Amino acid sequence: MGLHFKELVVKQEISIADLRGKVLAVDAMNMLYQFLTTIRGPEGLALTDANGHVTSHLIGLFSRTTALMEAGLKLVFVFDGKAPELKQKTWEKRTGVKENAALKYEEAKEVGNLEEMKKFGSRTAVLTREMREEAQHLIRALGLPIVQAPSEGEAQTAYMVKMGRAYASISQDYDNLIFGCPRLIRNLSIDGKRKKTGKLGYQIVKPEQILLEEVLTHLHLSQDQLITLAILVGTDYNPGGVRGIGPKTGLKLVKEYSEHQLPALFDKVEWAKYFPEVGWQEIFDTIKYIPVTDSFTLEWKQVDEKEVYQLLVEKHNFSVDRVKGKMEKLREANRLLAQKGLGAFF
Repeated sequence: MGLHFKELVVKQEISIADLRGKVLAVDAMNMLYQFLTTIRGPEGLALTDANGHVTSHLIGLFSRTTALMEAGLKLVFVFDGKAPELKQKTWEKRTGVKENAALKYEEAKEVGNLEEMKKFGSRTAVLTREMREEAQHLIRALGLPIVQAPSEGEAQTAYMVKMGRAYASISQDYDNLIFGCPRLIRNLSIDGKRKKTGKLGYQIVKPEQILLEEVLTHLHLSQDQLITLAILVGTDYNPGGVRGIGPKTGLKLVKEYSEHQLPALFDKVEWAKYFPEVGWQEIFDTIKYIPVTDSFTLEWKQVDEKEVYQLLVEKHNFSVDRVKGKMEKLREANRLLAQKGLGAFF
């Protein structure tokens, strides 16, 4: 969803070392889209192999995942299941946005405007079923567990943290908070920088931890009020939110009405005028009661180097030396972790 909660949340910087040995539930789709939009060539297009197949998602996934494994983090990747029916309209809107971005890209290309090409090129990113399956292939080859969510992946990661099956959820979006995630970690990158989406250059980033309890205490809100605020500002189920209502205005409105006065609140903001086809209560219930599952096993296995080579080197033309070097580093990192008693991956 990408909720606009940045100015409202309480956060604290942490280090990668703080997470060593901890189980972290990764919002896989969020991470893969991040790689697809940021790992691009000089003209703004996704990187490809010799046969023209997109590899940006695999390049980012392999690089970041192995680096985090070397640092002693125990990753589990959670993939989306069946999206709520309400999300279908969002997808239709995003398709239109991508088509428009593709046209803008071609216009920029005609006049040789590289900055515009990068900006609009990143907005055309599409994660296909084949890309998703290849990402899962690589994750399994690296010996890491995968959890299939029955619905939204971020809701499943939130549930895993609530149940103590994971220490934190890893995502760039704040959506995990409205699904009740106790601990969210953003900017999980070893190199301490992130490529600017659609732009040239990088920006310095540091991992940050967001605790739901601290956010609710700071804002003086209940969990249900936080969900209400999200709906006012805009979710995947009502993109853009109510016109004219940003985070601060939304927060003020939520505090003016009790949890038993929500119908009056949504009448005041003229909900039916802006979203005549969907009721706020339906969105609220979709978020609060979204399906999650306990049917998964977390098991870290030996890295299957042969599978890694076949997928990356033989199929997608990755550098042999690069992949070999990463495999050697992983073996050494696991040996050191085992010696320190932090728990080996395999």
